[in-house]
Amino acid sequence: MEGVSTRGVLSHLSLLEDQASSRRLVLQQPSRVTELRAKVEALTSQRDQLKAEIQTHKNLQKLRPSVDKRRAAGEEDMDVDSESSELLRLMARHSELSDLLHAHHLIGGYDVIKTRQGKGMCFSLATAYEGVYLDTYNLEIDLRPKVRICRHNIPPFIPLNNLAEQSDLQTGLRAFLDTVSQHLNAFAGRKQQLKLVKEQHKSVEVMESNLLCSILVLMFTVPKKKTPLLCTLEYTDHTRCLPTRVHLDSEDKRLPDAPQWKKNCSLLTEVPVHRALTAIRKSRDIV
Repeated sequence: MEGVSTRGVLSHLSLLEDQASSRRLVLQQPSRVTELRAKVEALTSQRDQLKAEIQTHKNLQKLRPSVDKRRAAGEEDMDVDSESSELLRLMARHSELSDLLHAHHLIGGYDVIKTRQGKGMCFSLATAYEGVYLDTYNLEIDLRPKVRICRHNIPPFIPLNNLAEQSDLQTGLRAFLDTVSQHLNAFAGRKQQLKLVKEQHKSVEVMESNLLCSILVLMFTVPKKKTPLLCTLEYTDHTRCLPTRVHLDSEDKRLPDAPQWKKNCSLLTEVPVHRALTAIRKSRDIV
């Protein structure tokens, strides 16, 4: 009897669960319909906005020839309240933005703002490495009475004054900005490589590095006899991320002259250090 009673209770509970589930589904349907309606309205609004923008662009294109003819004929008196006045305003704004974009390209794509009521300009120099944006530096230039560096937060080991003299700020501002940006991006790249070495190669010990990241001393362990191998990377070209010289030092004097390690040294001058170490480790030359 108890078994029959238990089965009856379980069946009843199962029936109640099915009914509750059906009720929840019915209750959810109106909210789902509301959600879909809102989405349709948003998409419709977006479509209408795009249509309006396309139509405005077409009107501008149609109006441009007639405006050019009027300007050529010297006709300047136009009815401000006419239907075309708004289009003319849009054309003027479009022309202004085009000029700003052109100027942006002329200065190398650097972000710039006017300072001290137009007496100076502040340039933002962004740095990046392998698609990752890193630090941004600011450089303010005086325009009057002559072009000169005013203020900046560029690291002191970047030879800013020497670069300014080499580029001649009065006539070569773009070249100066390009050179400074090249130095900053190279420094950021070397610094980022050092960070990646520490993160990706725990068995490689960083023995020494300087602020400019122009010297990097690494300690490798050669697998066979667990022989320590000291590797010094020198970056004498501060506009590049790759070392110009690689020097090896070990108690085993034959090791640095081994063909495989000569090949590894060549690799370190051609490939970023964190990637080169990955390849060297895969070839089982280091632990």
